[in-house]
Amino acid sequence: MLSYDDFLKVDMRIGKIIEASDFPEAKKPTYKLKVDLGPEIGIKASSSQLTHLYQKEELIGKYVVCVVNFSPKKIVDFLSEVLTLGVWTDSGVVYLQPEKGVKLGLRVS
Repeated sequence: MLSYDDFLKVDMRIGKIIEASDFPEAKKPTYKLKVDLGPEIGIKASSSQLTHLYQKEELIGKYVVCVVNFSPKKIVDFLSEVLTLGVWTDSGVVYLQPEKGVKLGLRVS
């Protein structure tokens, strides 16, 4: 069981996807993303295996939840700096999103 203090160690923030591009070097179909996490954190890179459910163009402007305090992960030649959170479904990954507009960089609690 995780304690509440354990939960607080995971820094999840609201970001907005500002760029999405193909990542053909990845083993599975993947996009490279740039996510704006507000003035405190800035713009960070991420990658996501969500090509089955989302087209690159529809990702631009989408609000997402990101874990910002994991160590960066190198994927082929790309450094993923944040983890964008989603739910695995039979059709692919569906992003977690705030229901209403919120400021970029706000912490999830």
